[in-house]
Amino acid sequence: MDMTGEYQIAAPRAAVWQALNDPDVLRACIPGCEELEMTSDTTMTAKVVQKIGPVKAKFAGEVELVNIVVEESYTIQGEGKGGVAGFAKGGADVRLTDGDGHTLLTYEAQATVGGKLARLGSRLINSTAKKLADKFFENFHDHLGGKDARDEVAGDAETAEKA
Repeated sequence: MDMTGEYQIAAPRAAVWQALNDPDVLRACIPGCEELEMTSDTTMTAKVVQKIGPVKAKFAGEVELVNIVVEESYTIQGEGKGGVAGFAKGGADVRLTDGDGHTLLTYEAQATVGGKLARLGSRLINSTAKKLADKFFENFHDHLGGKDARDEVAGDAETAEKA
């Protein structure tokens, strides 16, 4: 599964970068996040509960930030295991650029799932992933003070099944 998205965040790029690297902010913005802790400057552990169709699971996993260009971009990669529900792993390239009074955040993400999750079908998995991404960025935007002026550009992230 591949997803892309673009969002305007009503905050300076330095503030957006800082928030993207703050475990307290991420914990508050990630839907279903129960725990998120930094284990080093570039790694985190997380526990997230998600319901995808009829399957509800608690995922425990690790995330690593690589290819870091401060205040400009990074790649986030990780894997989560959800017990009998299966696993999810993937990554995303995140880029920040200055806009007119805002920061433009773009991402390109790839993910794979296995176990019971893989049997749910790509349409359900893709629509759930899109909803989770949209909710994260809505929460993130609101956290940075954008509650009254949602400036989402392409919140309907394009999702395509990768063959």
